[in-house]
Amino acid sequence: MYNLNGKVALVTGAGGRKGIGRAIATRLAKEGADVAVNDIIEHPYAADDTEWRGLPDVVREIEAMGRRSVSVVADVSDAKQVSEMVDKTVSHFGKIDILVNNAGTKAGKDRVPVVDLTEEDWDRVQRVNVKGVFLCCQVVARHLIAQGAGGKIINISSITGKRGSARYAAYCASKFAVLGLTQSLAHELAPYQVNVNAICPSLVNTERVEHLATAMMPADLSADEQRAEFVSRAESSVPLGRLAEGSDIASMAAFLASDEAAYLTGLSITVSGGAVMD
Repeated sequence: MYNLNGKVALVTGAGGRKGIGRAIATRLAKEGADVAVNDIIEHPYAADDTEWRGLPDVVREIEAMGRRSVSVVADVSDAKQVSEMVDKTVSHFGKIDILVNNAGTKAGKDRVPVVDLTEEDWDRVQRVNVKGVFLCCQVVARHLIAQGAGGKIINISSITGKRGSARYAAYCASKFAVLGLTQSLAHELAPYQVNVNAICPSLVNTERVEHLATAMMPADLSADEQRAEFVSRAESSVPLGRLAEGSDIASMAAFLASDEAAYLTGLSITVSGGAVMD
């Protein structure tokens, strides 16, 4: 559908088998892009899926499509590691055209009321979800400006970056911040023909659902019961009647990465099955 032939993309947080990052990376490859894939470790969900090998498997999938790929293990909240990640991408492919900031913290002890939220958990969420996006945008933007050929930056926010939700204060704050950063950067990079947009998904059917269910559902339920109850409640608020899949988010990312979105910048596009209509 979209022609990304000759383009080079970097997708962070791409090591999960069911994750948004993998879905976006493989979709961009399907559209013709060569793709560097990143995560904080090669297999971030090893405890949940012993058959999946993480980043090496994503690389193999992309190469099977006839595209080039490389994996880069890096912590996006560490400036030195981010710089090395981008340098490795540019060294491997010769340039970079597209950045997708997808890496984020796993749900955990931060999903509590504000009065119970620790400073440590607050800082952990902001360090990855906000600082990580800032650092990746900053380093890649410098390359895009120097290359002088335009480019695309796509930040993954959330519907909770548009509307606050109880027990999600740290996460909501981080995702609201991503939207502000997206708009500011869109202004700054427009003279260089670099488009900067954000995608705001509702709950996506990834490995994170299990972590969210554990954090949010009653502890006296089994893991399967927690997940079933959590998903049921989530689906009841979606007019289209299902959770989002990684492919739903990847479709929007592919559009924003293409020339079809050349006149769009600074947007925060909701992908929620109607759960949020703004």
